[in-house]
Amino acid sequence: MPREKGRKVVASNRKARHDYAILDTYEAGMALTGTEVKSLRAGRASLVDAFAQEKGGELYLYGMHIPEYSQGTWTNHEPRRTRKLLLNRVEIDRLIGKLRESGLTLVPLSVYFSDGWAKVEIGLAKGKKAYDKRQDLAKRDADREINRAMGRRGKGME
Repeated sequence: MPREKGRKVVASNRKARHDYAILDTYEAGMALTGTEVKSLRAGRASLVDAFAQEKGGELYLYGMHIPEYSQGTWTNHEPRRTRKLLLNRVEIDRLIGKLRESGLTLVPLSVYFSDGWAKVEIGLAKGKKAYDKRQDLAKRDADREINRAMGRRGKGME
């Protein structure tokens, strides 16, 4: 059977981009069990309240919910278990250094299959304050209004 090609998104964390200013993104593999992969292929996962942290010189993903596989038996996994992130040593060391030096955190942005391999996109993020969120919403509304006006003008309605 030929291997899958392309990128199939399983879950995305839309709230992360609202709550955090994403400074940089990385693609990481995950150490998963067989039933976790089957559950992901069925399109079932949640990144709400998930985060990544350093422990013992490695990066781990906490709080990601992958429901038990429905056809699984006693070999089923625990839904919210800690999962190891698979990155190059250079990337891990660089991320750990950035996490230690300032108030940054690692937030998972999406889980997807890339050419058949389960991947997670993690973002190096800085928390936003309430006024930052309001400014972003106001800017988005203003941009939307500008685009509407330009569209009407281009159609000769104004």
